[in-house]
Amino acid sequence: MLLINHSSHILECGTDEAGRGCLAGPVTAAAVVLPRNFKNKTLNDSKQLSELKRTLLKPIIETEALCFSVSHVFQEDIDTINILNASILAMHNAIGSLSLVPEFIIVDGNRFKPYGNIPFETIIKGDSKYLSIAAASILAKTYRDAYMNSIHEEYPMYQWNKNKGYPTKAHRAAIRKYGITKYHRKTFRLLPEQFKFDL
Repeated sequence: MLLINHSSHILECGTDEAGRGCLAGPVTAAAVVLPRNFKNKTLNDSKQLSELKRTLLKPIIETEALCFSVSHVFQEDIDTINILNASILAMHNAIGSLSLVPEFIIVDGNRFKPYGNIPFETIIKGDSKYLSIAAASILAKTYRDAYMNSIHEEYPMYQWNKNKGYPTKAHRAAIRKYGITKYHRKTFRLLPEQFKFDL
């Protein structure tokens, strides 16, 4: 059973990101403030849930949250500032776009940078411990998946509708055959045996 709050603050914001280990597309973060009386037996870390359950939970979270926000940081910025900084930037952008100012921030993982003067805590595996982080993980994942499905239409040979940009065998085989696209992260090791591309 996931806990509702980590702190005594009413406006506690959970934040998480999706797509950090991908070869293509953005890293996407969400920030969610849930009411203190929020309950949901299905809600868990997005990685533990099926796509169907994530899809069903998305509108419940969006309707019942006190506020939520989602932010993409795209591959050009990832290549410029690196994936860790891009992940934190996406979380900061999501928090900054909330309609309420949180009193406390809980972050999935162990790396974060202060956001203004708001106190925060990083929590390893926080998405399987706290409802607001789990909710953020689901919104980040579903919004990012929807974006990857949309760019799949442009480059169907990479099968982003299935792999969502992660380094699957099929994705790497397509990179080997067709080269890279404007959506690929050029600073990532896209193929194990290849470090440079002729652009």
